[in-house]
Amino acid sequence: MNRPLRVLSLYEGFFAGGARILHSDVVAGLHADGGQEHRVLSLTSAARRDASLQHAHDDTRFRTLRAAGVRIDTFDRVAGDQPMTPDSFSPAELAHAASLIADADMVLSLKEQPLSLIVALERAGMLPDRPLAACLHRSDPAHSGPALGWLVDAGASGAVSATISCAESTSVAYTRSGVATTHAWVIDNGIDTRRFRPGTRAERRSIRESLGIPETAAVVMLAARFDAMKDPGLFLDAVARHARRRPRTHYVLCGSGMTHRNPAFSALVAEAGLGADVALHALGLREDMPALYRIADVVALTSAFGEASPLCLAEGAASGAIPVTTDVGDAARVVAGFGLVTPRDAETIAATWQEALSRRIELRSAAISARPRLDRRRMVADYRGAIEELVLPEVLAA
Repeated sequence: MNRPLRVLSLYEGFFAGGARILHSDVVAGLHADGGQEHRVLSLTSAARRDASLQHAHDDTRFRTLRAAGVRIDTFDRVAGDQPMTPDSFSPAELAHAASLIADADMVLSLKEQPLSLIVALERAGMLPDRPLAACLHRSDPAHSGPALGWLVDAGASGAVSATISCAESTSVAYTRSGVATTHAWVIDNGIDTRRFRPGTRAERRSIRESLGIPETAAVVMLAARFDAMKDPGLFLDAVARHARRRPRTHYVLCGSGMTHRNPAFSALVAEAGLGADVALHALGLREDMPALYRIADVVALTSAFGEASPLCLAEGAASGAIPVTTDVGDAARVVAGFGLVTPRDAETIAATWQEALSRRIELRSAAISARPRLDRRRMVADYRGAIEELVLPEVLAA
């Protein structure tokens, strides 16, 4: 074949989230290599998430893809306003999507939500015959709502020909939920270790000073959006207990909705009994995550469900922080050898943070040593192989 493979990715929208970070890294990486030409269709141009309206063109992932030369089309919709069911697409949207798919050699769906478009095209007899892989990033398919049914049906009809799961727990969970495709891969998440790296002493001092955190204070950080899945209430309950043990510790929360401007967040702070004497930094959505990870001693995850292979644990570890996580998805496997796993109990979580701080030198060294296996170049190469395995037989037979 004398041209690059053409790959179209379907996004529900552009907004903060680990799956979008990961998939955009893959798309940008594969597009830059020259052997594949990538394009994105977003079903929305903005998203209402975590008490804020996020415009696609303001999103870091959107800007990164554009800068990499990836073409992006968007439908004029707001994610979160109304469910995007197969019946919600206009004839013009279906025609535009069908044209983009016909021009591609294969399609990647970022999670199962965009499959509402595929089901709509299939029902209308407008779906071009192209291999389609659903990229899955959850370990609780039931929380996908009707999107799980679309994936099951599209797999059964052959419209979805493959799945690419980011964790073993994800692959097992979707198989148990009735998803069956011709091909199935598990590709572990990877991160950009050039961005997520330990900071110099000068960098750490500067970042801490900007937040009013003393150079010698311990820092526990939660990098997550305000969502029941992440269980911020459990994190704040653990903060209340840990602050009594180590009152000079600072606690940093960053992610969409993790701000006192969100009334629901403020209510959880009050429920946990956290007063002005606790050094709580609720920063909300931030675009300087590599810098923030560099000041953390512990990167915490208190999720209740839904996680597959959480990026925050790898990003924190690559930056020299010690991951302490609940046992969700593949989290225990991700942090094996350099992190700690704890039950979902606030008192135990607080005690485990204290253990991590007491073993800081040992565990930080192990986390930094694990950087090569966390790097995204391995992930991008694995995606390249899966795409070629799925597409090349089709192209060569054409």
